[in-house]
Amino acid sequence: MVNLTINNKKIQVPEGTTILAAAAQAGIKIPTLCYLKEINEIGACRVCVVEVEGKETLVASCNTAVEEGMVVYTNSYKAQHARRMNVQLILSEHDAHCASCLRSGNCTLQSVANDLNIGDVPFGEKYEQNEWPQDFPLIRDASKCIKCMRCVQICDKVQELKIWDVINTGKRTSVGVSGRKQITESDCAVCGQCITHCPVGALHERDDIDKLMDAVHDPEKIVVVQIAPAVRSAWGEGIGLSREMATEKRMAAAVRALGVDYVFDTNFSADLTIMEEGNEFLERMTHADEYSWPMFTSCCPGWVRFVKSQYPDMVKNLSTAKSPQQMFGAVAKSYYAQILDVDPSRIFSVSIMPCVAKKHECAIPVMNDAGAGQDVDISLTTRELDRVLKAELISPAFLEEEEFDQPLGVGSGAGVIFGTTGGVMEAALRTAYYVLNGKNPDPDLFKVVRGMEGIKEAEVEIAGIKIKAAIVSGLGNTRKLMERIQSGEAEYHFVEVMACPGGCVGGAGTLTSIPKAIKAGQDFAAQSEFKISTQDETVFEKLGKYTKK
Repeated sequence: MVNLTINNKKIQVPEGTTILAAAAQAGIKIPTLCYLKEINEIGACRVCVVEVEGKETLVASCNTAVEEGMVVYTNSYKAQHARRMNVQLILSEHDAHCASCLRSGNCTLQSVANDLNIGDVPFGEKYEQNEWPQDFPLIRDASKCIKCMRCVQICDKVQELKIWDVINTGKRTSVGVSGRKQITESDCAVCGQCITHCPVGALHERDDIDKLMDAVHDPEKIVVVQIAPAVRSAWGEGIGLSREMATEKRMAAAVRALGVDYVFDTNFSADLTIMEEGNEFLERMTHADEYSWPMFTSCCPGWVRFVKSQYPDMVKNLSTAKSPQQMFGAVAKSYYAQILDVDPSRIFSVSIMPCVAKKHECAIPVMNDAGAGQDVDISLTTRELDRVLKAELISPAFLEEEEFDQPLGVGSGAGVIFGTTGGVMEAALRTAYYVLNGKNPDPDLFKVVRGMEGIKEAEVEIAGIKIKAAIVSGLGNTRKLMERIQSGEAEYHFVEVMACPGGCVGGAGTLTSIPKAIKAGQDFAAQSEFKISTQDETVFEKLGKYTKK
């Protein structure tokens, strides 16, 4: 243990602890901007500088280890003056039009500047500009980039795609796409983790809110909205709604208040995906010699983009099942159009997802099976949902709860757990069990596939058949697993892959912490009337009464 003094407070911490961590342990706040624990600890912003007795220069607390007898002053005049000047210099190269920034109110730079009482920037302001394809799902605004390198490090160390890099030198130093490529030419998986970890508004999703509202006000359009299970665990965060108030039924009421015609739960089509994927897996197991192994899940578009660019020889191993988003879109513009007795071209299909890659997925040319344009016309993130509710002056706290529309609003607990890592695997195995045994499995039979580990392995037995499974989240972890599979070091029958750490709940379009979102998803699943996919006859009975004779 190391003994030191911080702001006249004597503390003891383990050897190797940084000053920043030691101060936090003592309840002393040191502002940070570029810091990401164990990912970005480079001290680039110099906002966390502190004064250490006996040292001539200030040190970055985020990457300076404590020493025996060290005396630290986190808020001395010298440290305060340097910190304020550093932030002012950052602001001089940052487009601080906060009123029109998507991150206003949720911006680390804005918070730090406010906390330091910075009301003016005494330096000449000059912003970097860049040309960026505005139709790409991920948007970069160079004028807001503060060169903290978070995007670079998260893509390098966690997702291992190395899309971002430092370009130029000296005062011309900037961040751009590696190799000076256009983003459309890169291997970007559109996972959006760079968006999640950007402390300002330099990276954000393409905003499609205007397209939604244009459709709402078009009398010829019938606006059909699907909401992903993972959204219900986070949608209230951005509008200050408590967990108790942010129910899925109040969410349905809020979306309906926008003027849309029908609001459904993607849980329905998640069940369809489970049925398809579970039965496909059984088909492959029955004719094992005819297929390449393992079978990979296909519901995550970030993972699908990743495998196509990084491991093209393994694309054939992907499940043929569409994602829940795309299954719903196809059903909405075929089956549901028939129920409404309208031309499918009149239906404007909208998804609300915790994901940026879904914006790319719905625009893929082959995703138009219903024959009425894109099966899903636009995909909005959870953040976009909160922004449009604010823009339309809708206060969900004052709305009465409403049910999802039917018949595409019914679903099981299997679909709800889709949003967390291991959820797809568990739901598929449950379906396989039901098909083979004619009954639902014990609730905890497949709990081995649950958990937050980046890579999980499990061996389960269904009707005497031993199945080797793997569950992985985060593309860096995925790369490690793929290398093991290709080298023959590991063999599996079934592999679930989610591009974002923690699964969909950790998607770039969401707003809440992963553990909180997972807990909420599990609670929703436990409360579900049905615990397995729409193989249940009771569900089909509900659907049947809506089918036109």
